[in-house]
Amino acid sequence: MADDLSALSFEDALAELERIVRGLEGGQQKLEEAIGAYERGAQLRRHCEAKLAAVENRVQAIVETAAGPVAADLG
Repeated sequence: MADDLSALSFEDALAELERIVRGLEGGQQKLEEAIGAYERGAQLRRHCEAKLAAVENRVQAIVETAAGPVAADLG
């Protein structure tokens, strides 16, 4: 199940995570199903966090490149 995470986009992973959360909040799952859903949710959360971190790094690199060298002393 975790192997398919790498193929998920951020949006798909987030949508699945939201479905899991709604299911867990509903409280209608059997205990083993709830535990499995919680584990999958934790994997999806880590996947989303990793995707966001990668995008933040890309944006930071773009901003730094666009800004050029920053002067250490402007005064």
